[in-house]
Formats: sequence, C-alpha cells, structure tokens
Amino acid sequence: MTKETQWPLWEVFLQKKFGVPFEHAGNVHAPDKEMALQNARDVYSRRNEATCIWVVPSEAIASSSPEDAGSFFDPANDKIYRHPNFYKTPGASFE
Repeated sequence: MTKETQWPLWEVFLQKKFGVPFEHAGNVHAPDKEMALQNARDVYSRRNEATCIWVVPSEAIASSSPEDAGSFFDPANDKIYRHPNFYKTPGASFE
C-alpha cells in the first residue's frame, strides 16, 4: 500500500492500572478514532494488559529534535533547584 491508500496512523498509550501513568505502546492504522481504539484494544490489550487506552493521531504529536538538544534544554541546566535531588518525592526514584 502506498501512503495515499493507507489509513491514518494513531499512537497508542496504555494505562496498566488505575492511577498509574500512561505508557506508549505502539501505533495502529485506522480511519477514525473509534476504529483506532478498537484496533488498539485488539492489538495491545488482548490479555487485559490495560485499564484505559488513549489513541492520538500521529500528526498531532510535536517533538523536539535530538540535534537541538543542547540549545533546547540548556535553560534548565543552570537551575539545579528544579531537580528533585534536594528533597524526597513520594513514590518516585530519580537516579
């Protein structure tokens, strides 16, 4: 199939248990959000691996470029107080 004949691409995020963060699971092709949810359920949650599923059109996701990491993230490097090294964060371990 060529790009013109393929359905749009949707990114799939799963929540494994209520209250835990969503994790990216992969992607599916589907013509609309309802079919994307059904496809995501069938592909990524066949054995009840999730309690909730998000699908997002891939074209709606914006990303920074790895080549620009230095200048893009540079403003945070001189603000060490933003890093959780000076206090304990309940339920999290940052190393």
